[in-house]
Amino acid sequence: MEMLRKDRMLNQGETIDILNRSEYGILSTVGKDNAPYGVPLNFAYVEGVIYFHCAKANGYKIINIINNSNACFTVVDDVCLQPEILSTKYKSAILFGKISIVEDIEEKKKGLEALIKKLSPGYMEVGMKCIDKNTDKTYILKMEVAEMTGKGKK
Repeated sequence: MEMLRKDRMLNQGETIDILNRSEYGILSTVGKDNAPYGVPLNFAYVEGVIYFHCAKANGYKIINIINNSNACFTVVDDVCLQPEILSTKYKSAILFGKISIVEDIEEKKKGLEALIKKLSPGYMEVGMKCIDKNTDKTYILKMEVAEMTGKGKK
């Protein structure tokens, strides 16, 4: 999708920086009735892939992913309201791609390890024990990024 405000376009490096700094974003999927469904999730970005984790339960998110792999992921960073000029300073990243449930045990561990490195970096030893103990109780979702755009206003 082409960005209309090219003056606000961020380069790929700046966009990846947003992904690496941010703790959560909104994953949007499509339901059976074509209704959009957005849910906030922690995530980790690794070389063109976004990893998410969730409980092994078949809620809206999982049912939607099973029925339609199209997804959009949005992250907003560095937000500052500027009320005196009726504006907002921000940086954002929007990613489009296909999402799936990871079945391969080694890739599940890779996704979980990436999440721990990003979100709990001082607790790798505890995290690795948790991975060994709970991998079979957890879904790892993998969004393969087909398109990524970054936008910002200073």
